[in-house]
Amino acid sequence: MKKVFLFLLLCFSGQFIFACTTFCLNKNGHIVFGRNYDWVSGAGIVNTNQRGLFKTSAKASGGATTSWVSKYGSITFNQYGKEFPTGGMNEKGLVVELMWLDGTKYPDPDQRPAVGVLQWIQYQLDNSSTTAEVIGSNSQIRISERTAPIHFLVADAAGNVATIEFLDGKMVVHKDNDLPFPVLTNDTYASSVQTAKPLIENKQEKTLDNNSLDRFVKTCSMVKKFNASNIDVPVTDFAFSILDKVSQGSFTKWSIVYDITNKKILFKTEANKQVKTIRFSAFDLACTQPAKMFNMNQDVKGDVSSRFTLKDKKLKQQIMSQVIAESSSRVSISKKEEEELLSFEEGISCKE
Repeated sequence: MKKVFLFLLLCFSGQFIFACTTFCLNKNGHIVFGRNYDWVSGAGIVNTNQRGLFKTSAKASGGATTSWVSKYGSITFNQYGKEFPTGGMNEKGLVVELMWLDGTKYPDPDQRPAVGVLQWIQYQLDNSSTTAEVIGSNSQIRISERTAPIHFLVADAAGNVATIEFLDGKMVVHKDNDLPFPVLTNDTYASSVQTAKPLIENKQEKTLDNNSLDRFVKTCSMVKKFNASNIDVPVTDFAFSILDKVSQGSFTKWSIVYDITNKKILFKTEANKQVKTIRFSAFDLACTQPAKMFNMNQDVKGDVSSRFTLKDKKLKQQIMSQVIAESSSRVSISKKEEEELLSFEEGISCKE
């Protein structure tokens, strides 16, 4: 079991693998978060996650496990098991999304329990309602030092946005006045701003050799233009236009727009480019109710909230097998390890 969860920490390598882009728009109080997910496999499941569940983290290298009861329900995007999302939003409007960052250095082992980077996302969605609470959790829990180098963009329903990075063994946060652009790609936030600020201030349009910085500058320019202009299009539509602008072609598997203000999620996939909408109001997220799931590449469009089904282990196994096969050149997962990932959620239940 330990080996398979080390896979979840260490499986990815190389900056281009996670050439992802995230940003936040706040137009007259309407808060929207955009995200491109770039990877070799686009298979995935959208899961609902119930509040009131008792959970214990998977064993991570260099630290003890931790247990908690989920305070908030959430909707997440998953490829490698239900408790290990790449990102999502909870019912309070908190969004957490990851991106690759070479040079990340997590804290050395200490008294805090350690979790893997994907389960850290679920932990935050389960326990935090605000960006400040995510940042504050660093005193109680840490990401294992033997994990993929990742940084995060986080936003909440009040419009508070922050980048969270781990550099030289310490959490580095940019927020408020230290966050001139609510955007993140695959370089450190500080170095990205250093490149982008003079170009944007001088209104220079140029293609940069560094793919990450090029996407950062383009996204910042579009965000600034939208916030400063009376562009007569819905905020969610403009968010998709930004994601289209910085798409990495067929490598961009998912484009996700979180409408934080209206508690909706819109997304399209490389396999099916029709936009689908999910409403939080359509789900009962109490732990006494069953979680639901949705194969995100189905050939449907519009509001798909009613198309979520009860847990289907056969479908979950089919999708995970597809992900494993499509990413086999980058990741090696045995059949036994696949079964362990699928079954991890089985030990989770309502707190009595």
